[in-house]
Amino acid sequence: MDAVRVSALRERLVGTGWLEAVGGFAGALRHSVERRGASGLLLVGTEAYEPWHLAAHLDDEAAWSDVPRLAPTLLRHHPPSDAPAHLTHGLTRLTEAGRGATVLVVAPVAAGPPLLERVHDARRQGATVLALDGGGPAFGDLVGLAHERLAVGTAAEEPFDLAQHLVSVAAGQRAGRRSVRDRFTEFAGRLASMPTISRW
Repeated sequence: MDAVRVSALRERLVGTGWLEAVGGFAGALRHSVERRGASGLLLVGTEAYEPWHLAAHLDDEAAWSDVPRLAPTLLRHHPPSDAPAHLTHGLTRLTEAGRGATVLVVAPVAAGPPLLERVHDARRQGATVLALDGGGPAFGDLVGLAHERLAVGTAAEEPFDLAQHLVSVAAGQRAGRRSVRDRFTEFAGRLASMPTISRW
């Protein structure tokens, strides 16, 4: 993704209410990871989709915005044993998530029963669940588990990966500071000179 596409997307979304919806969702994410007793952000996708880009950009945003708890732990359905340590976390982490955990589910397609069961376990144990999904009736089970939800498919006709960039940028914004639009403009500038992300 390049800065030109980011800027063009921002301009198309001004006045649609989408930036405000993203800001509300991202604000809930930030509040959850910064609340008293918060223990970390667990990021998980579906079996067919791992949210690598969102993981990388939340990690960067955590550093840029000085909010370390925005840096996620990426959970994988089938982590290989020879992967780097930070990429070997499986879905069992969801069953261990407690009251301080924040679980962000990224699902461009409907989540399967194994993931939904573990997210249910996490919520039952007190974790805060947020969902970024493709929208529509297929996501009903996930919607029922989420405390906060952003449906990309029904809110804007934009690629799912670009919506994730919007969320990561907005999550780094403190309440009462610059608007999401201003933060997004700054983000577009950073993209133009951003080095390749090697951690993910």
